[in-house]
Amino acid sequence: MFKNYIKTAVRSIWKNKVFSTINIVGLSIGLSAAFVIGAIIYYDMTFDKFHNESSRIFRVTTQFNNPEGDFYNSGVTVRLGEALTDLNMSELETVAPFLTAYPLKVENQKLGLLFKRPDFVIYANDDYFKTFNYQWLAGSQKNALNEPNTVVLSEAKVATYFPDQKFDEVLGETLMYNDTISAVVTGVVANFKRRSDLVFEEFISLKTADLQDMTSAVTDAHWHNTNSASQLFIKLAAKSDTGQIQKVLDALSKEHEEKEMVAIGRSNSFYMQPMADLHFDPNYYTFDFNESRASLSVLRNLALVALFLLLLGCINFINLNTAQASQRAKEIGIRKTLGSSKKQLIFQFLGETFLLTVGAGILSIGLSHWLLQIFSEFIPAGVTLELYADPLPIIGIALLLLVVTLFSGFYPALILSGYKPISVLKIEGIKSDQRAGLRKYLTVFQFTIAQVFIIATLLVGKQLNYVMKKDMGFQTEALAFFRTPWSQPSMEKKVRIIKEIEQLPLISEVTLGGQPPASFSTHSIGVLFQDGAKEVNTDLQLIYGDKDYFSMYNLQLLAGRLPLNDTIREFVVNETYLKQLGITNPEALIGQSIKADKEKHPIVGVMKDFNQRSLKTGIEPMAFTGDAFRSQRSQFNTVHFKLPAEHSAQWPETIAQIETIWKNIYPSSDFEYRFMEDTIERFYTQERKVSTLLQWATGLAILISCLGLLGLVIYTTQRRVKELGIRKVLGASLAQLNLLLCKEFLVVVGIAFVIAAPIAWWGMHKWLQDFSYKTSMSWWVFIISGLVMLLIALTIISLRTIVVDRVNPIKSLRTE
Repeated sequence: MFKNYIKTAVRSIWKNKVFSTINIVGLSIGLSAAFVIGAIIYYDMTFDKFHNESSRIFRVTTQFNNPEGDFYNSGVTVRLGEALTDLNMSELETVAPFLTAYPLKVENQKLGLLFKRPDFVIYANDDYFKTFNYQWLAGSQKNALNEPNTVVLSEAKVATYFPDQKFDEVLGETLMYNDTISAVVTGVVANFKRRSDLVFEEFISLKTADLQDMTSAVTDAHWHNTNSASQLFIKLAAKSDTGQIQKVLDALSKEHEEKEMVAIGRSNSFYMQPMADLHFDPNYYTFDFNESRASLSVLRNLALVALFLLLLGCINFINLNTAQASQRAKEIGIRKTLGSSKKQLIFQFLGETFLLTVGAGILSIGLSHWLLQIFSEFIPAGVTLELYADPLPIIGIALLLLVVTLFSGFYPALILSGYKPISVLKIEGIKSDQRAGLRKYLTVFQFTIAQVFIIATLLVGKQLNYVMKKDMGFQTEALAFFRTPWSQPSMEKKVRIIKEIEQLPLISEVTLGGQPPASFSTHSIGVLFQDGAKEVNTDLQLIYGDKDYFSMYNLQLLAGRLPLNDTIREFVVNETYLKQLGITNPEALIGQSIKADKEKHPIVGVMKDFNQRSLKTGIEPMAFTGDAFRSQRSQFNTVHFKLPAEHSAQWPETIAQIETIWKNIYPSSDFEYRFMEDTIERFYTQERKVSTLLQWATGLAILISCLGLLGLVIYTTQRRVKELGIRKVLGASLAQLNLLLCKEFLVVVGIAFVIAAPIAWWGMHKWLQDFSYKTSMSWWVFIISGLVMLLIALTIISLRTIVVDRVNPIKSLRTE
């Protein structure tokens, strides 16, 4: 019987090749989108699931509580790890502090090998390896990092630093970091074979950091200094209460709070971030800056896109199969007369659906490979077809095909198997429009989804165009910058590189300062403004530069003057800070002072507001100053230069000359520069990804909807072939026939637009709330969307009408 089912199903599919092709293509598009998006979700949801008792592992982070709002840092003060270790709590199985490090170079002096800027280096202790699951290939976990000047390497780093040596042979060998820090290799661990955010590959003993520091986290360690380089993981003992640990953290933060800060509403607290949240928590970062940040909201939106595309493909199947029901009525009547039960007929039709779904699934594998290549810039590098070989994705694909089969095929099977044999054999009681209402509802749903995608795509593109072209409030064109090596703070070298760059013929301006006016870095201080009884506490972002920096970026001075020299502590504040103080006249602020670090600093000027970040965020209180903290650590670490816009073809030559100057002054460091306009574009990386995703989703939704519309138009013309032939014999023109066929479908498209417009408006209005500066929801965007969908529908119907018009009416009238 099963063999007979297969034969009948194949015969039926082959007999209706056009509709079968439409169904397979529509389903394959939806399935391929589901496969790709499912792979992305599976990839991101399986990070660090392999550690023993990962539910007991937490990262401790810092939350800064301010009257202006809460801020977050993934790091903690170094003193917190020391305090938790000293408490020796039974509730804590391990306390694993570590410091991220960025050495400039590492040498294998024995082999004469030099490697610049090694990635993923940390200072850690033995508790780190007790907390996370590493496989030891050489050496022992016990006391591997107990002594100063020791290091554990990953197998990948061993292959790099000690080529052609076995793991056991590497033990006892020495590496030299930054010319001064030696470390003996005491162990080798395997690289994680499964996905992890713990990307570290070199583990120098934490005691080495106490002696010879490659980061300021140790030298500046105190309870009121939080450095993101200082990380702390804890592993709770079995059955420990997280609430009890949190109480201890709260008590420590309370014990070491500053009374002056508390008095003005400022405090710090510590938060236990579960290991499962590490990959997704938007308040904190992970450790691989080369990987794009995962977002649960993005994954949810991707899942919705996949669901909608799958639904569109399934709707095509339901529409076309119910539309064809009358054509299979006699077949069903004969089967029932010969003894087939309703259950057998349902299995027969579900079998046909399953074959079509499997065919679509096979085709979608090829489409998935193509989509992964198309989206290679927008998805994690680890998302490949190889993920489909894991057991869970295989089970997921099988279940998905089964669900699609049931969803697409059950209703048509129920309808087809429900015909009464007497009625269908007498050719009575079979009205093709009995299920026309359902088909119309489903078609409206299809075009509603397509319309929503079109409107969203247009509005996202409009917003991106708006923010990219909006004036940031300072000069951005033809400006570039590069940072000097942090390990070589010599001001003499910085002055030398400035003077040599000034001599280049195409350099119109060059200056030394801090970060550019808009960047991804933030340096803020808490300040107090006092004017009689009036006191205002706030954070003030700082940018550093001299008068040439100010003029190069065309920053506007509204009142007062610039700082007299590079090292004097004088501040030029922006309009936003002025408003926060409740002052309307800029001149009134000149001569006043702000208090920071228990010292008063004069306000000598007020500058016009400009945007320090992407236009998603507003303008924050800011101050411009010289290298005011040079005695502690110079902030003049970036060289800014201006190129002539009219000679852009010669820019590469000028930059090559700058690189030559760099190599003469900093021979051991790599030269890296960035244009100001590129930095601004990076602000909107996530939005460009959303725009690209919407464009593809829109195209696929339109394609699936159009395939469904084409199938219904073909069915309608076949069902009305005699009517159309008679009309043509009686003199109906092509335009009249087209209008006759268009009326029914254009009404459906119109209803879909009416439903889609408010849905799209609501969704985009919500999305735009993330931007402090937003474009308008222009009415023409909605009109264009409706016209696009209308034009597509008209084109499909018209093309089919032309085909019908070319058929000889006599042949149409003879058709039985």
